[in-house]
Amino acid sequence: MQNNNTTKWVYLLVLSLIWGTSFILIKKALLGLNAYQLGALRTIITGLFLFAAGYKNVKLIKKESWIWLTLSGLLGSFIPSFFFAIAETQIDSAVVSVLNSLVPLNTVLLGAAVFKIATNSRQVFGVVIGFIGTSILILEGADLNPNQNYLYAGFVIASTLMYAANVNIIKRYLQDVKPLTIAVGNYVVIFIPALIILLFTGFFKPENFNKQIFVTSIGYVAILSFFGTALAKVLFNKLVQMSTPVFASSVTYIMPIVALTWGLLDGETFSWIQALGTLIILIGVYLANRKPKKIRSV
Repeated sequence: MQNNNTTKWVYLLVLSLIWGTSFILIKKALLGLNAYQLGALRTIITGLFLFAAGYKNVKLIKKESWIWLTLSGLLGSFIPSFFFAIAETQIDSAVVSVLNSLVPLNTVLLGAAVFKIATNSRQVFGVVIGFIGTSILILEGADLNPNQNYLYAGFVIASTLMYAANVNIIKRYLQDVKPLTIAVGNYVVIFIPALIILLFTGFFKPENFNKQIFVTSIGYVAILSFFGTALAKVLFNKLVQMSTPVFASSVTYIMPIVALTWGLLDGETFSWIQALGTLIILIGVYLANRKPKKIRSV
């Protein structure tokens, strides 16, 4: 029992480090690639890793599951991979990482509003608190960095809503499909669209590959795809199996700390008011994810 307890904490810390580092990798990759090249390339490389690990699982997918796998792939992987890259062309990676913490709050919100999943007053209060923190973070960031367009925070918030919808889709419609099979099915759907987008971005122009920064950026995307997406999915699923979803979701609290550290080391600014906004968001996430004592239907 003690060994299992130690192992789950190791998994949690490793996942926090991997996902917390993803935001600075996106920032570095954008030095040589545009947002559309990054999003498409990330999808393609991740797909190749997943196909290598679980291509045999495709034949196990039932026909009726493909519609939900398509929606899951678009909302949980494809569109956010572009939106996060677009956001980081204008906003610091540290701020983007904190805004990403809205996923658990939006999961509760969408679960209640769209999927009719039971909720309680504490969860609703957590959502409200979280969005107050978000407002503080964005408004202070816009004041602190007038050269950055904080309207691009909308891309991150939209992505968190899509991630939340994806969680609810998997929970409600893909419960009987294995996690690796879901991931492989997602990328079967989105792989070709990503390749088409990449073809139209001018990525394959010979002169691009003569630029060191271009080649280096591809390396950052490869690291991001393998560790931040493909490997992290496997580790997270394993963590859920060895612990509980509540414990696994606590990665949300540690991940921004890692991303903030990377951002500050890279010269990004982060004020005490933004830190307050971050703390308020995390309190909201905590309240929304506590195991409810009493459930009421919405």
